[in-house]
Amino acid sequence: MAVMTVDPTLDVSKDTTPIPTRSWAALAVLFTVYLLNYLDRTLIYILFGPIKAEMKLSDLELALLGSTSFVIFYTILGVPFGRLADRVVRKHMIAVGLVIWSVFSGLTGFMESFTGIFLCRVMVGVGEATLGPAALSLLSDLFPPRMRATVGAIYSAGIPVGAGVALTLGGLIHEAYGWRWAFYLLGFPGVILAGMVLLMQEPSRGASEGKGAPAAAPPGAWKVLFKTRALRFHYVGYALFAVAGTALSMWMPSFMAKIFQKDLAYVGMVTGFCAAVGGFLGTMFGGWAADQFRARSKGGRMLFTSIAAGVCVPLWLLMLNAQDFWMVVVPYFILMGMALMWLGPAAADVQDVVGPQLRGLGIGVYFFVVNVIGYGLGPPLIGRVSDALGVATDPNVLRTSLLICPAACLCGALLLWMGSRTMNQMDTTKA
Repeated sequence: MAVMTVDPTLDVSKDTTPIPTRSWAALAVLFTVYLLNYLDRTLIYILFGPIKAEMKLSDLELALLGSTSFVIFYTILGVPFGRLADRVVRKHMIAVGLVIWSVFSGLTGFMESFTGIFLCRVMVGVGEATLGPAALSLLSDLFPPRMRATVGAIYSAGIPVGAGVALTLGGLIHEAYGWRWAFYLLGFPGVILAGMVLLMQEPSRGASEGKGAPAAAPPGAWKVLFKTRALRFHYVGYALFAVAGTALSMWMPSFMAKIFQKDLAYVGMVTGFCAAVGGFLGTMFGGWAADQFRARSKGGRMLFTSIAAGVCVPLWLLMLNAQDFWMVVVPYFILMGMALMWLGPAAADVQDVVGPQLRGLGIGVYFFVVNVIGYGLGPPLIGRVSDALGVATDPNVLRTSLLICPAACLCGALLLWMGSRTMNQMDTTKA
């Protein structure tokens, strides 16, 4: 059955369609929403130390709060919310989710137990699950195919900037007022942005391909998301890349503070700068470069990201073996850029393959796989290994448990390279 409505062999380099101002305005709003999304998701990371001390938690429990609690419904709801994004007004979906995750992020500061924080994190995940499928579907209709990785990268730059703000302000607010106030001051204000989301113009589906609103996907069309071999390499390859990217934000700030005896506010400012600047530059360059690779071959985007994943391996090894604080910071800065270069290209390839009928669901499935492995399994595994090796008495064992990250990058690079070769060989008329 033919199910692909966008031909990956399309010569996108000849498209010179001008971009309307409303598209750029919508991108600016969605970037800001994603910034808050990632700020609320990662704020807890810089506060691991004081939360652990107050509530007497293990590293495994911290990992459960940092990732698993959030991922439970974020991943489960990603697929149905993706399907919903193909059927409802997408800006309404985003606004409702923004209100939910902002409220529960703020409420985290009131919690007095592991269970209370865990439940708030679950609800943050529920709210944030609405954003990805709806926002990326919107952007694919607001901008032409030739710019998909670039636009996806601009939107995804909200990740490093949001993480940088969370690390910097989270550490400073904790030092001045305590960890609870970081959640109050950085969580609740997100509700205000929901009004700006509602003011955006909702484009028709398929507008960027010049086809108008597409007919509903035929019965069984969703099977392309699992039957297409290139997408299977895509899902798992990026999920393994995400294991390492998540560890950078989740474990490295506490690693630096413990190993080198630095106070949290200082580490927060340093890692926040690395995340915001290094991550932003890497994300933006990754989107632009991936589109240049795509102009040369169908699998160009995955070829580019396979190279990026491979380069991360020696950088991780250098960072984990460094004995000086700044010899850790330098590769950390570079890795924050390298580890996020795949964000725009990954979403762009999904959108190209599945077409406007299934974009929301396609992004939902992609997020599901990446988050189950990258957030749901990777961080608890690292935390469990750290506990087993005795991190409570020797923080240096984090160096050993974090070796999981360069191994994940190496496997991810291989899978993405295989996905690139498969994409180049695809018959776009058949599933």
